[in-house]
Amino acid sequence: MYRITREARLRTRAQMVLLAAEQHLTAAQIAEIVRASEETVRRWLKRYLAEGVEGLHDAPHPGAPRKVTAEYRERLIQAVRRRPRSLGLPFSLWTLRRLADYMAEQTGIRVEYETVRVHLKAAGIVLSRPQHTITSPDPEYALKKRRSKKPATVSGRGTTSTTPTSST
Repeated sequence: MYRITREARLRTRAQMVLLAAEQHLTAAQIAEIVRASEETVRRWLKRYLAEGVEGLHDAPHPGAPRKVTAEYRERLIQAVRRRPRSLGLPFSLWTLRRLADYMAEQTGIRVEYETVRVHLKAAGIVLSRPQHTITSPDPEYALKKRRSKKPATVSGRGTTSTTPTSST
């Protein structure tokens, strides 16, 4: 295990066991070599004696099960690929908050909008900021819009200076 593993923590624990078994070092001597406390070295040696090699792995940490299931992710992706108005919602673009609220209504699972973002990103979907554009039914709207963006031109006359000059 010492030579095979890529996990630094697991490798250090295996090293502790090897130093104790092969070189008959004390916990204090091993602690100096691996740069850990004596208490830590003793704990891992005891765990190795009780459970064997499997005892050197990290124990699973208990906690609440994940809220987001594969079905939730699938429904999330289906929802984000549809326009909100087609789902009967009063807005035309998705935001993370709106999507989290919609999914909470549909599935009964309430998650933070950041969780929604992470799952969308994992699926290769990134919600960008909406780009607001102004349109008009006027057929000459594009021409008028272009005219309003051009800088004002100076008339053909020469420019006059407003700073006083002296004639001496």
